[in-house]
Amino acid sequence: MALVTRPSAEPAHQVALMALGERFAGLRLAGEEPLRRMRQSLARHGQLSAIVAYTTVAGSLEIIDGFKRVRAARELGWAELRVRAVAGDAVQAKVAISILNAGHGLSELEEAWLIRSLYRDDGLSQPAIGQLLGRHKSWVCRRLVLAEGLDEAVQADVRLGLLAAKTACALARLPRGNQRAAADAVVRRGMTSAQTERLVDALLANPGEAEQILRRQPGPAAPPAPGPAQRTAGQWIIADAGAVTRLAARLQARLLDAAWLALGDLVHEALVGLDPVLVALHRRIEHLTTGTTGQEPTHVDHARRAHPPDRDAVPPGHDEAGDRPRAGHQP
Repeated sequence: MALVTRPSAEPAHQVALMALGERFAGLRLAGEEPLRRMRQSLARHGQLSAIVAYTTVAGSLEIIDGFKRVRAARELGWAELRVRAVAGDAVQAKVAISILNAGHGLSELEEAWLIRSLYRDDGLSQPAIGQLLGRHKSWVCRRLVLAEGLDEAVQADVRLGLLAAKTACALARLPRGNQRAAADAVVRRGMTSAQTERLVDALLANPGEAEQILRRQPGPAAPPAPGPAQRTAGQWIIADAGAVTRLAARLQARLLDAAWLALGDLVHEALVGLDPVLVALHRRIEHLTTGTTGQEPTHVDHARRAHPPDRDAVPPGHDEAGDRPRAGHQP
């Protein structure tokens, strides 16, 4: 089951922010730091990719991808954003949330919230959910146990940014009645996820000594050791250019196989959204390297332009750590 788009020729269009619903916002996390980075991105570069929303039976638009963009735009005082509308129902919209975030990933807790919503709100069986998401029913069961076994107050701490999602998943191993006290200790003492894992192991091994174990926990974690020197702006440009080159080669190789057409409208939407990003990038590069569009750059070796080095000799499917984020995509 997949979302069906409106006529494929229809482009993204400007929509007033007040017309965009956030019914599914509770399925996603949006910490202050990611929102700050999104505000900076919108302020510096504008909107790089369209919001994806589905059209309800009543004709309203509900966001399924782009919650941080919408919130950041509101904080910047923007009145509207580009939106690509798709048709479908609530179940299809939730499945699309998973598909659209397959590249950069939902956290384990966000996956659990999504599964719980499909199970409780939409009445789907666990095998049916697994079939929709392309997952085994045991994976669905584990996520459902996480969502329903984690204390609601602990989940609220995650939404408020007091606990990391990974830390909350560690606390979920405890009996529900012990999670709140352990979470308080973790927040109060600024414990890392690794320290939380050790705390949970100790509590599970000695359930009768919970109070003493929580009292003995160390104070706030020491600040991390200084990391390697930060890259300069030029080094980032070189690294990003290499990553985009590798991604472009891999994408081009995959598009040579017509089998991608069978993957449906979401693939089409992704490619349509990529096109204006590549056009804008091309224009910017042309402007920077030629000075004036259409003129031959004076500082580029013409022999190298005629015979560029073989930088595409990376086999399709090769994936480095720096390749994972989607180029030009704003969460």
